[in-house]
Amino acid sequence: MNTAEAAQEILAALAGGPPVVEVLVMDSPTSVVPVGTRMVVRATSASGSLGDTEADARVRELSREVLRTRRPRQERIDTPAGPVTVYLEPHFAPDELVIVGAGHIARPLCRIGAMLGYAVTVLDDRPDFATLERFPEAVQLVKADFSDPFRGVALGAGTHLVLVTRGHKYDYDALRDIMLRGVDLAYVGMVGSQRRVRATLEQLRREGISTERLAAVYSPIGLDIEAETPEEIAISIAAELVRVRRGGTGVSMRDRARVVERFLRHNHPSGEA
Repeated sequence: MNTAEAAQEILAALAGGPPVVEVLVMDSPTSVVPVGTRMVVRATSASGSLGDTEADARVRELSREVLRTRRPRQERIDTPAGPVTVYLEPHFAPDELVIVGAGHIARPLCRIGAMLGYAVTVLDDRPDFATLERFPEAVQLVKADFSDPFRGVALGAGTHLVLVTRGHKYDYDALRDIMLRGVDLAYVGMVGSQRRVRATLEQLRREGISTERLAAVYSPIGLDIEAETPEEIAISIAAELVRVRRGGTGVSMRDRARVVERFLRHNHPSGEA
């Protein structure tokens, strides 16, 4: 597979096609598998070869892991001609962040979401709110009807949905619509107090929504940082989006690494408690 063919596959993925992993030979002891050899691996198929069935199978296995984690990696692959070093880099279309509601939280969340690489769509039923002046970073602004909130909006496995409308009823209507559709999204989060969240779950359960689908809802939304202002709440939500995308615990890095704690425990002055 040559550079131009690999580039076409990558561009197609970035434009919304199936994600791919580009595999590039970085170091090789032999001209049988020269440096610069490329493969492109998809979820169920691959183009290009390292010239050996077992080596190609190992590359496909590693690529599936890279697609799952979305993190590039470098590996040594055994081939009949000797071990080669390959670099595996995933390529995805930009994740989508769909914000339902164009109020105070939505404005900073749209800005932060765009900074994090999301293609942001903002929906609201008020034409004076979902405007380019208020949301210059959005790629799409939708005048919504909450009786059919996602009409004309593409939703899929790469969609992160945040429900922050001006009223709990509209949040509920949008969440109910998604639950009844049975669409599997990357993330579904809804603002609300614990009391309102419980009432929402009870009502949806009565309507036949499965426990598995309800368990996927992030509500109350965001990480616990005692956020109060719209900007702080937006940061809390964005932090949860990153955790869902990348993994992690949400625990302070200081508390997780405990470097300061261990240093002080082993290096405090004699006699100090």
